[in-house]
Amino acid sequence: MTTQNRPVEVYYAATPNGHKATIMLEELGVPYELHFIRIGRGDQFKPDFLKISPNNKIPAIVDPEGPGGAPISVFESGAILKYLGLKFGKLYPTDMRAQVAVDEWLFWQVGSFGPMLGQNHHFNLYAPEKIPYAIKRYLDETHRLYGVLDRRLRGREYIAGDYSIADIASIGWANGYARQGIDISEFPDFAAWHARINARPAVKRALAIVTPLHQETDTANDREAQKVLFGQR
Repeated sequence: MTTQNRPVEVYYAATPNGHKATIMLEELGVPYELHFIRIGRGDQFKPDFLKISPNNKIPAIVDPEGPGGAPISVFESGAILKYLGLKFGKLYPTDMRAQVAVDEWLFWQVGSFGPMLGQNHHFNLYAPEKIPYAIKRYLDETHRLYGVLDRRLRGREYIAGDYSIADIASIGWANGYARQGIDISEFPDFAAWHARINARPAVKRALAIVTPLHQETDTANDREAQKVLFGQR
């Protein structure tokens, strides 16, 4: 069984993607150290951060006890989940068929459920101009994706067999269903899963981690922060 003596360094902001790393580490019981990245103030564009996350996104991790005992950095939340699951032999199956199922739904989340819900947030909450076509387009796609997830969960407790990184990947984004314009009563199997995952002690601990007040940025109302987040080429 793999043990961890030195903490994993987590470059973090309290976002749906940031929660993936902390939920995973809490579930594994692995020690970690948080480095808060003030994404509304541009910390993600600093050279030191770009060395470990060249796409200037959080989360990213540095494992001081990587393969062969040498440090390794990992960026992209899905890659982080797979790395940790493989290293510690938990929450990612060893059977190849089971791995395929987990990978399918992990990639579904990082390729669809996250990005499309993110566009929903952007055009509904942050865009300086309300564009009805864009708002409807991403609300419709959000609704479709919740339907996909609800059908997948019919008769299942978890997305891909046992509780896994597939569930961890999706729960942070799913917690925003209300502001995404979703009526949870339309999706009863999703609703049961949503309650089940949020009741897990490790999930509760991870979601309770917030950005320190002196580092918080009100991105919904701070136009300068929005320029940093949305105005980069």
